[in-house]
Amino acid sequence: MSERTLAIIKPDAVKKHVIGDIIGRYERAGLTPIAMRMLRMSKATAAGFYAVHKTRPFFDSLCTFMSSGPVVVLVLAGDNAIKKHRDLMGATDPAKADKGTIRAVHGTNIESNAVHGSDSPETARFEIGYFFPEMDLIEE
Repeated sequence: MSERTLAIIKPDAVKKHVIGDIIGRYERAGLTPIAMRMLRMSKATAAGFYAVHKTRPFFDSLCTFMSSGPVVVLVLAGDNAIKKHRDLMGATDPAKADKGTIRAVHGTNIESNAVHGSDSPETARFEIGYFFPEMDLIEE
């Protein structure tokens, strides 16, 4: 089933100059970038995006980190894009991520873990619309 998911290459990975490696991994796995932009999130933008975590103890630290430097936001499309992307990312904690996953290779810790990805079709719709509100999200 072809679907769309949001991916974010986080500030730590952008700073390490591994954008091309990460996008290459997506493409080799059969995920096609159909929208992409680089931006620097304000803390308010990060807080809106991560509002679901508002009551969690890591919320402020996460928003500070995500607004600390440029990020690359992408919409990836492909068969089972959400699951495929999550498998490519690996566990949230790079120390627990499977060998060869993006987070195992490029992540440093549970916060500086290189990438973000939508976890469900509902989340993907919200997240894509947050950064690409003009995109037509009609299912293909």
